[in-house]
Amino acid sequence: MKMTAAVMYEQGRPKPYVDSVPFQIEEVDLEGPGEGEVLVEVIAAGLCHSDLSQVAGLRKRKLPVVGGHEGAGIVREIGAGVTELKPGDHVVMTVVSGCGCCRACDRMRPALCQSVTGPRTQGLLATGARRLSRNGQPIYHYSGISAFAQYAIAVPKSLIRIDDDVPLDVAAMFGCAVVTGAGSVLNTAKVPEGASVAVVGLGGVGLNAVMAARIAGAAQIFGIDINAAKFQLARDLGATETFLATDAEIVQKVRDLSNGGVDFVFDMTGNPQAVAMGNSITARGGDVICVGLGASDTLFQYVHAALVTEERGLRGSFMGSTVPERDIPYYISLYKAGKMPVDRLKTSDISFSELNLSLDQLDRGEVVRQILRPHAA
Repeated sequence: MKMTAAVMYEQGRPKPYVDSVPFQIEEVDLEGPGEGEVLVEVIAAGLCHSDLSQVAGLRKRKLPVVGGHEGAGIVREIGAGVTELKPGDHVVMTVVSGCGCCRACDRMRPALCQSVTGPRTQGLLATGARRLSRNGQPIYHYSGISAFAQYAIAVPKSLIRIDDDVPLDVAAMFGCAVVTGAGSVLNTAKVPEGASVAVVGLGGVGLNAVMAARIAGAAQIFGIDINAAKFQLARDLGATETFLATDAEIVQKVRDLSNGGVDFVFDMTGNPQAVAMGNSITARGGDVICVGLGASDTLFQYVHAALVTEERGLRGSFMGSTVPERDIPYYISLYKAGKMPVDRLKTSDISFSELNLSLDQLDRGEVVRQILRPHAA
C-alpha cells in the first residue's frame, strides 16, 4: 500500500529545522503484515526529545528511516500466527517488546531484550523483516514503530490493546513519555511513601515522573528546569517546589529544604552538568536515576570516594524498566480515575506540514508534547 510518511535521510542537519527540513514528507510503500506482524492505522504520534536526539545525530540510525516511536492507532490487519489482537482493536504503540523467552524477559525486563534490540539497531522489525520502501529503495523502521506515518507494521508485543473510550491522542503518550517517566519512579527506583524526590527536566517524561512521585506518596517533589514557564504545570501535577536549573544557589536551596538532600534524583536531560548537579543535591544513601540519553559517546564524571563513603547509588532507567502489558493498562487506569492527568501534557495537534517547525519548538522548550495527526489535512 502507499501512504504518507516523514522520512529522515540525513542526521545532523543544522537548526532551525524548519529551514533544514530533516524530515521529508513523502509517499512511501508499506508491505505486509507478514507472519507475526500487525498493520496499524496510526491515529496519533507524539514528538519526543529522543526524536530531537536522532535528528541531531547524537545516536546514529540506519538511514533513510521513517521516524516516530510513540503512538496510538487502530489495528487494521493481522499477519499469520497473530492471536493477541484483531482488526478494530485500539492500541498503544511502544518501543519495548521483548522476545518473551530470553534471560532478560524471564526476569521481567523486556526493555533489555537483545533478541529485539539487535534487529532494531539495523532498522528492522523484531521479526527481522523490513516493510518500508520508496521507488524500490529500502527505507528503515525506527525502533520497531515508525509512527510518523499514516500506517505502520509492528509486532504484537509492541502493541498494547486499550479500551476504545481512551482518546488516541492521549493514548499515544503512554507509549514513551508515560512509561519512561512514571516507570523510572515506580519500577526502577520504587520510590517509597514519604520519600523526597527531585526531577531534573520537566518535559513530557519529567512531568510523568512528577505525577508518579505524587502517586507513590513522596513527601517532597522538587521540579527543576531551565524554563520557568513549565513550573505552574509541574506544581499542578504534584511538584511541591520548583527551581531554575540556572540558579547559582540551587544546590544549597534544595539541600536546605530537604534536610540535607533528596532521597531520589531523576535526571531526564542526559546532560553531564545536570547529572552533576543532581548528584550534589542527593542525600547520603540516596540515588541518582539517569533517564535521559545524550550523545552515545558522552562521558560523565563523579567523585568515587563520595559514592562509596556516602553509599549513593547511580543507575540507569531505560524506558522506565517497563513491562508494557502490565504497566500501560495500570497507568491508563490511573488516567481514567483522574490520578494521572496525562491529557494536560498535550500542547497541540500538528500535521505533517508542521513537523519540522514543531521540532524547533520542542528544542526551545516552548512545548511539552505535540501530537502528530498523520491523517490531518
